[in-house]
Amino acid sequence: MPVVPASIIDPIRSEFLALLPHREDTHPLGCHNPRIADTVVFDKLVEVLVSGMGYERVADGTCSATTLRRRRDEWIEAGVIGHLVIAVLRAYDRLELEDLAADGCITKAPSGGECARRSPVDRGKQGIKRSQLTDAYGIPVVTIPAKANARDHTLLPQTLDTFETLTWELEHRPQNPALSLDAGYDYQPVRVDLAERGITGRITQRGTTVPIQTDGRWVCERTNAWMNNFGKLRRCTERRRVCVQFYLGLATAIVTVRSLIRKAWHTHRWDTRPRKPRLR
Repeated sequence: MPVVPASIIDPIRSEFLALLPHREDTHPLGCHNPRIADTVVFDKLVEVLVSGMGYERVADGTCSATTLRRRRDEWIEAGVIGHLVIAVLRAYDRLELEDLAADGCITKAPSGGECARRSPVDRGKQGIKRSQLTDAYGIPVVTIPAKANARDHTLLPQTLDTFETLTWELEHRPQNPALSLDAGYDYQPVRVDLAERGITGRITQRGTTVPIQTDGRWVCERTNAWMNNFGKLRRCTERRRVCVQFYLGLATAIVTVRSLIRKAWHTHRWDTRPRKPRLR
């Protein structure tokens, strides 16, 4: 049984394989071991993402752990996952970028690494923080990995810079967007930065109790929960930043396509349409 429903992973796999650069066999004799199919490796990496298991436990007779790591690094170097995220967000034609929400989320990183530092919420154990920016529905538009002890408001400029670059690539630049933030962003430099970018900030004041439903922040909290459903993100054992970004991009693609299918289920019919709109 696949770890992700076929209705979700099949279009993602097809798009991913189509983005891979053409590879020529340059072996002078052509007698080396045959290359394992990209489809097999991709499915194994999805299993790693969802389950959070190590490469050795996912490997079997069809694909070794060494091949998984080597092919992962090959795809990272080619930048395929970034193009996949752009393609998926373009396919989601209901992005509501005029109403944004952002928040941080800390998860475990027991193996340490470039993004890991002592977590302030887990007794000083190693952790990773994600700076998450979503649209009005909760689609993960930008996800930035950072050190667990980094403060949320210090990561916001990099997150917004990435968002501005993304809007150019999507050819969808919102006019006068609004951004919902919690009290962790209630600092004057944040307000000045938002004003310079032309973004209306809805920031909860420190020391006040405001229901999360009142200002749209709940969608970002829900997105963090969606992302934490992936074992590799919930307990990250990758030590290099590029590897963390690879799995974040793959998780973004899965969450976005799943949301697209859920919305289209009520308005469209197609041959591979799932029986129910609720997909896991």
